Amino acid sequence: MTTERAVHRVNPAELSPPSGFSHAVTASGSRLVFLAGQTALDGGGRVAADTFPGQFRLALSNLLAALTASGGTPADLTRVTVYTTDVAAYRRHASELGRAWRELAGRDYPAMAVVGVVRLWDETAWIELDGIAVLP
Repeated sequence: MTTERAVHRVNPAELSPPSGFSHAVTASGSRLVFLAGQTALDGGGRVAADTFPGQFRLALSNLLAALTASGGTPADLTRVTVYTTDVAAYRRHASELGRAWRELAGRDYPAMAVVGVVRLWDETAWIELDGIAVLP
């Protein structure tokens, strides 16, 4: 027996127009995937990017690799939280980060939040992403 997955992005007209995220996402399916926080670590466990956009791109690639290994695709993402030690840098590089997102994950934006933090587990990391996906 297969279950259909249905994901709908909800962006009410009375809210500020979203840019690079959805205000809400409804989903039905048979399997939830909880994706652990991913930074810009390479396979050897070292932060492998020394620019803010580079760290974002690698952290997102790592998140998507975990999702793919779980049987999902970027369109299955319903929630992503971005933790950063430098919100000002995130804002400065927002257009580059958006391009990286569209290149790697497409235009099906999940509900998202960006949260400023004092530091991350990986001390030289500036960005960490975690997420939730709903699979059929």
